[in-house]
Amino acid sequence: MKPRRGSFATPGRDQEARRATGFRRRALLIGAAQIGAMGYLASRLYRLQITEGGRYATMAESNRVSGRLLAPPRGRIIDRAGVVLAGNRLNWRALLIPEETPDIAAALDAFAQLVPLPDHERARVEREMHKHRRFIPLMLREFLSWEEMARIEVNAPDLPGIVVDLGTTREYPFGPKFAHMVGYVAPPNEADVAADPLLSLPGMRVGRAGIEFSQEASLHGSAGSVQLEVNAVGRVIREISRTEGQRGADVALTIDAELQQNVLDVLGDESASAVVLDARNGEVLALTTTPSFDPSLFNSGVSGAQWKEWTSNRAAPLINKATSGLYPPGSTFKMAVALAALEARTLTVNDHINCPGYLDLGDTRFHCWSKNGHGMLNLRGGLKNSCDVFFYEVARRTGIDKIAAMSHRLGLGVPLDIELPGVRGGLIPTREWRMARGHAWNIGDTIVTGIGQGYIQVSPLQLATYVARLSTGRIIQPHLVRAVDGRMRAGADAADWPVLDIPERDLRAVREGMWAVVNEQGGTAPIARLANPVVQLAGKTGSSQVRRVSREQREHGFKSENLPWEFRPHALFVCFAPYDQPRYSVAVVVEHGNAGAAAAAPLGRDIMQAALRLDPAARAGQKLALGDPRAAVPTGGAR
Repeated sequence: MKPRRGSFATPGRDQEARRATGFRRRALLIGAAQIGAMGYLASRLYRLQITEGGRYATMAESNRVSGRLLAPPRGRIIDRAGVVLAGNRLNWRALLIPEETPDIAAALDAFAQLVPLPDHERARVEREMHKHRRFIPLMLREFLSWEEMARIEVNAPDLPGIVVDLGTTREYPFGPKFAHMVGYVAPPNEADVAADPLLSLPGMRVGRAGIEFSQEASLHGSAGSVQLEVNAVGRVIREISRTEGQRGADVALTIDAELQQNVLDVLGDESASAVVLDARNGEVLALTTTPSFDPSLFNSGVSGAQWKEWTSNRAAPLINKATSGLYPPGSTFKMAVALAALEARTLTVNDHINCPGYLDLGDTRFHCWSKNGHGMLNLRGGLKNSCDVFFYEVARRTGIDKIAAMSHRLGLGVPLDIELPGVRGGLIPTREWRMARGHAWNIGDTIVTGIGQGYIQVSPLQLATYVARLSTGRIIQPHLVRAVDGRMRAGADAADWPVLDIPERDLRAVREGMWAVVNEQGGTAPIARLANPVVQLAGKTGSSQVRRVSREQREHGFKSENLPWEFRPHALFVCFAPYDQPRYSVAVVVEHGNAGAAAAAPLGRDIMQAALRLDPAARAGQKLALGDPRAAVPTGGAR
């Protein structure tokens, strides 16, 4: 029987079927692989474009745009008329941005071949790299010359991450003339940066003394930013955007720059200090110390030789003697003793005390400056002649605690709230103070306190405040800051200060004694008399010993001017004017000047003459018509 057609496959057809099946399988595998690959690519594209698109865009942009923070300009310090005492000038500087520097050591080597980079500066840069984030620019060199700046710019392709920046640096137009008051700035230290990260910016400075220090928060401002387009080697192509920082506020002082210059001219080469106050409201119009120093040196760095010169100078140019120098007030203290006695009723204006030239207390003899004595004197005569015996006796009657209490009310031996660092409060001793140190107070201590000697220590600023208070009868506080960012501070009017709790009759008695010192025949300071009789000055001389004079020295004709400079007495003079309407108070201390009448009184007169002529407290008003102070003929004592 023949087989039915189609019931059995032929060998050729079986082979063809197998091939078709294999093809389909391979096609499915390839298709699956293609779908998988496409899926993977799609997921990667999604991740790149959507999930991480922002990060990659930023990374791409960083190859083209460089962002930097900008140090804000520091606020200015100006005088009462707007004269700049501390300002800013342009400063080319080289910065290193670690984040943009592949090989920092090589970059520094290349930079040092173009611009000198001392080893200690390189070490500083390497230290700072470990302290700050890598995107914060680090200062390589400041105060670049035009040639140095050009060399860096020309070689920019070989200096990746090193850029030239134009900033500002502190400038003091008057140099040493305002140094102790205005102060100076210096680069911030680690503690400063930890407290305020803004200070890590290149070019930032921190106030280290004076107004620069006390008003730091107002002066330093807030940072800005700039975006720059750079090429592959870091060369700046153009500036894309800039947000300026907020500059620091301007601080206006009560100081009058012209008067300050006049006072410095009067002091000359003396180791001295002088203060001029507006006696009605406590504004400090001049605050001078000689010798002084150049504050700009602290901005760029003080050399070891310069520091040694300053610290070895016996006249101490770095110390603000007007606020931090402490001296026995000598006879300028006698007004405080008189007011304490008048209040305690241990003395009246008509009481008379005999001066034979000395006061004996047990085995101790206390001498008057006048060897022959002054005879019988009342309060006016005691002040006029600056009689030591008169005030020995007044102090003995009154007691140290009452004298101290009156002195504190007048501004002596107490901290004065003036806007400067390092202001010293001085000392008016009391029984309690002495006992706290393990010693009893004795009557001899009281007696020498009566003439401003012993343990008493006061500053020239306190002396000027003391005279302002007793001349006006108001408890003025000296102050230096007049306005910040155009906003006036309180205290510009006399009515801002309370009335001193001392009877006017007592104040008048003391003022009359000070007037007699200068304007009556036989006073100790006729040399301080103003030439114009319409405008009169009242004052008081003082001479404070810095070492004890023995009885043997007195018996052998001792003269303090023959001593070495550092052993001579300090010379002092305090005054106010005009007498009938007090406007200005002045205090002058000449270190080791010997006699107040000879050394300090002429300086006080000339300083007061300048204050009255310039009249900074009433600039818009009519100037006082004054004569030549040299026309006053000196006569009388030499205390």
